[in-house]
Amino acid sequence: MIKYKTINAKWLLSILAISIVLLMAACSNEAGSSEGTAEDDDIQEAGTDDGALEVTDVTMYGVIDTQVSAQQIIADEMGFFEDEGLNVTNHIVQSGPDIGPLIASGDAQLSFETTITNISLSAIDVPNVIVAPMANVSGTQAVIAHPDFEITSAKDIEGATIGMVQGAGVSVAVQNMADELGVDLDTVNFINMSPTDQIAALDNGNIDMMAAWEPWITIGLDQGAEFLFSGRVANLPEKEGDVDWMQFYSTFQVTQQFLDENPNTVKAVLRALSRATDFINDNREEAIDILDEKLQNLTREQVAEVMSRNIYSMEVTDDMREGSEVIANFMMEMDNIPQIPDFESYTNFELLQEVLAEK
Repeated sequence: MIKYKTINAKWLLSILAISIVLLMAACSNEAGSSEGTAEDDDIQEAGTDDGALEVTDVTMYGVIDTQVSAQQIIADEMGFFEDEGLNVTNHIVQSGPDIGPLIASGDAQLSFETTITNISLSAIDVPNVIVAPMANVSGTQAVIAHPDFEITSAKDIEGATIGMVQGAGVSVAVQNMADELGVDLDTVNFINMSPTDQIAALDNGNIDMMAAWEPWITIGLDQGAEFLFSGRVANLPEKEGDVDWMQFYSTFQVTQQFLDENPNTVKAVLRALSRATDFINDNREEAIDILDEKLQNLTREQVAEVMSRNIYSMEVTDDMREGSEVIANFMMEMDNIPQIPDFESYTNFELLQEVLAEK
């Protein structure tokens, strides 16, 4: 099991660094939150018979990266939301963990993040519902090494120093790699540091490896680091090619109350996002141009590289369910959530299936 040798505190997943804030926000907004689960049967009843939008002005929150908000940005820039009769205001934040408190406070009724956020919130009874996956982002969770670190087998990771945010999602990939290839993680010196600090520490040789997510992985590779493995791909001496060390998804979620009251509006958003997904897959170079202009923290080449690690699809797969359950069990094992929420308690894909059937 992964252990941090420089601290004695329990692990906190990066999203759960603000779990106390989430709980307080959830309690303070209890009166404004809807009761029930994602399985409520009255979703269709709340909509108008003719399919008219219940509301047309919507605000959506996302993250300044191509894993979480690619479709959100593309749909906005290409006018897909407008085509659905929606007047969308997008708020793009710098960090994914910032989305959780916004959902809990009720500010982010519609948002884009990852399954970790949904699990974290549902575990403390904040009613939020994934209505569609956006992408399989397992390939963005990766481990890279200093160019001078010699690795002749995965066992060489033993005794190394790895920079990693405590309990970050990539931990699942690290643990599964170790289990499959017989690496004793008790011998590894894990140092808790942010991805920005990991980049600097790896560059100056203070750590042997870093375990993080995009865009930091691509930035590190551009500075000369060597790619070792991700949740989907391995480049280790005894293991090369596709692997199944993590199933991790970016998601579009809404609050339970918004879903109950505005199903036709949610369907309109889903139709726009579906068009954006197709656009990304069918017009990759143009999509890169759009995201390069909007995400000015990366070069165009970096945007293209990061996007190549994602699988953009709104299809609900068994991998999504199984991967979410693995992550939830991992979080519970690390005492980072008080309970494991059922997958069905924070997902409802009925409207998505209707939208996909219309295509």
